[in-house]
Amino acid sequence: MSLVITLADALFSGLKITLEVTLFSAILACVVAFAAGIARLARQRWIRAIATVYVEGFRSMSALVVMFWLYFALPLFGLQLTALQAGVLALGLSYGAYGAEIVRGAIVQVPRGQWEAATALNLSASQRMRNVVLPQAILAMLPPLSNLLVDLVKATSLVSLITLADLTFEGKILQGTLGHPLE
Repeated sequence: MSLVITLADALFSGLKITLEVTLFSAILACVVAFAAGIARLARQRWIRAIATVYVEGFRSMSALVVMFWLYFALPLFGLQLTALQAGVLALGLSYGAYGAEIVRGAIVQVPRGQWEAATALNLSASQRMRNVVLPQAILAMLPPLSNLLVDLVKATSLVSLITLADLTFEGKILQGTLGHPLE
């Protein structure tokens, strides 16, 4: 019976880490995705340029590379992050870049007539976006954003490489200890 309790404790502690990383990374990724996605459509060239550099830069790097840089390289510059902070930040920024393209694409797909109708009603740019465009775009965003969230949950296993014992890591340890997978 004590073995079962030990196994359950280890798995629950790993599950807790996985859920924390997933929740915080998903929140950060959504905030970053909306900000960068809308910034990619800004009229000011410099805002578009900054958003484009961020999106293309993070989409071209793997989340693991970003995680290693945040956890192992930043201390060389005097900024020390915990493993949880580095994992959440790396996954949030990496998946936020992918989410930014989803947001941008969903906003662009709103029919031009909707934009023109909002302009004809004399709505300001922020009112057009908030009251007309985003409600339609969010419906188009939901399926790909949910796919991105599933991918984010799978990517949380990467945090075990920077000393966080997530659910996958705990399962591997138990498998090695028992000599067979849990059944």
